[in-house]
Amino acid sequence: MDNYIKEEKTSLQSVEVPGAPEIPGEGKPRRNASSPDKLIDFPPGATTLYENFLHGIIESEGGNFLGHRQINQGIAGPYVWESYPEVQKRVANFGSGLRKLELDTKGILGFFSENNPQYVIGELACYQYNFILVPLYDILGIEAIEFIINQTEMKYCLTTANKARILLEMKEYLPTLKVIIISDEFDHDQDLIELAQEVNVKIIDFNTVENDGITNPIEAINPKPEDIATISYTSGTTGKPKGAVLSHKNFVSVIGSTNFLAEKGKFPKITKNDIHISHLPLAHVFERTNESIIIYHGASIGFYQGDILKLLDDIAELKPTIFVSVPRILNRIYDKVMASIKSKGGASQLLFNTAYNAKKNGLQKGHVDHWMWDKTIFSPIRAKFGGRMKTIISGSAPISSEVMDFLRISFSADVYEGYGQTENASGLTASQHGDTSSGHVGPPQACTEIKLVDVAEMSYTSKDKPHPRGEICVKGNALFQYYYKSPEKTAEVIDKKGWCHTGDVGMWDDLGRLVIIDRVKNIFKLAQGEYIAPEKIENVYQKHELVAQAFIHGDSLQSSLVAIIVPDPETLLPWAKNNNLGNYNYQELCNNSQVKKHILQTLQKYGRANGLKGFENVKNIHLTHEQFTLQNNLLTPTFKLKRHQAKIRYQKEINEIYSEIS
Repeated sequence: MDNYIKEEKTSLQSVEVPGAPEIPGEGKPRRNASSPDKLIDFPPGATTLYENFLHGIIESEGGNFLGHRQINQGIAGPYVWESYPEVQKRVANFGSGLRKLELDTKGILGFFSENNPQYVIGELACYQYNFILVPLYDILGIEAIEFIINQTEMKYCLTTANKARILLEMKEYLPTLKVIIISDEFDHDQDLIELAQEVNVKIIDFNTVENDGITNPIEAINPKPEDIATISYTSGTTGKPKGAVLSHKNFVSVIGSTNFLAEKGKFPKITKNDIHISHLPLAHVFERTNESIIIYHGASIGFYQGDILKLLDDIAELKPTIFVSVPRILNRIYDKVMASIKSKGGASQLLFNTAYNAKKNGLQKGHVDHWMWDKTIFSPIRAKFGGRMKTIISGSAPISSEVMDFLRISFSADVYEGYGQTENASGLTASQHGDTSSGHVGPPQACTEIKLVDVAEMSYTSKDKPHPRGEICVKGNALFQYYYKSPEKTAEVIDKKGWCHTGDVGMWDDLGRLVIIDRVKNIFKLAQGEYIAPEKIENVYQKHELVAQAFIHGDSLQSSLVAIIVPDPETLLPWAKNNNLGNYNYQELCNNSQVKKHILQTLQKYGRANGLKGFENVKNIHLTHEQFTLQNNLLTPTFKLKRHQAKIRYQKEINEIYSEIS
């Protein structure tokens, strides 16, 4: 092991593509060092997601597949399991039942549901019968759901009863929707049945569709690798969502990459004995890809109850070996453990800190284990999380080095950070086994190649020393085909040479690992994965009479937005006079805590009234009397905010107002 770690710390993890030409304004493409001469496409035995399932059935040897907790009088019981062979029958029956409902091959089936076994059974039926899966999810908003259903001309949708009601109440605006299949109990809900009749939508029970498939079996027409597996909509820009069209090959190539890297000792090896807890939304590609990898190896998937506040209880019951999550949840685990240690204080806290620092020093040498501290200090922490967690993967948004170190120290687990997008089936980069350093997202997946293209206006170039920098552009087997019915949006992202421009700015470090350092466009993610368009929010706030100028900032290691606000003196001074602050001048008012509190509360209320979602409203502000101008280099000649320069100028204030939130 020590020899491996030593090699990992000194060996390049990515290399330039052999024979790649020098092109002005961009660096040479790089590939994973384990596969420099070719991009991996398929894992052994699977070229589609249906074949991926068949492979998992064989690997499982009849073992557990889908597990859920039965809820009796509000109390969750133990996990109840269905085996791979049992699920295989249900998948075929449900797919056959969908065909009897006249859902055609390559027809669209919507999914609007929390994670549950029926979701996966329906998903696998799509893969077997060559239907196209189109997820819907609440966070995009009602307008986006309406847009997706109408753009895809969706006729059939698999939902839970609570989501079905949303669709039925929207039916006036959904002319194509004809059939809703409900995966949970609804027989007792006469109002729902009557509402469906009023709007002329057929609602049918999931089990009824299965039973129809048993009595009227219809042979499946299996997909080919190039067939569409899903149209996954993303809210990555302002305006209407975009539907990324992903093929079976796109997904399976990521499975092929992770399998290939595992065989090379660069990624965790998954076996039929592993257990994954499904809690990230299956509507997102990240979780769909993760579960497809789990399925390939015949491992088990247990679903959480659907309440994120009860996730830790589900983990303790399930005892998973694999935990794939996002920074928001991993940060919560970190905060919970650290708060518990701090509350004990005294000798307990001192002993924990001693053990923690000792293991942190060990990380620098590539060690995640300690013969004494693991048994005495960290075993109780691991026990609260089931005691068997061996692999932790973070994705969707950046995670701090502090939390990554905490996970390695506390769980003695292999901890990985990945980077991906919907447009690439989440298969761009991943850190490698044995690499215990943080602050990077690893080398390219073996199915993908990456190059950095100069962003001159932000002073990022492929010639930068000591590390090349630029916009991250990707190509390979995981790359999506196009945006559904949107050739102009496709052309904005995929250039004429077939490279996808991510909008993220990256840097290659000394070992050929990618570091995410900025965004090209004025769009960024918060820690929980929501995309933010700051100009939209600034335009809302600047309409308020108290605001002259606004700079919205979101740190992807934070879960909320903050703002630098220039108050309008013509409005602020009269307000101050009417609120016993008339003795203060404009600059003094900008430094006054009472004024800051008033403006913050006013903007939060104003934002809600003007349609800002909860995560779009700022949580804290800093007031400044200095205008953004051409002279101080905060405005362009066309009077647009120079966001990059504003971030540099106000970094100290941004850090302070974030610390006030925490």
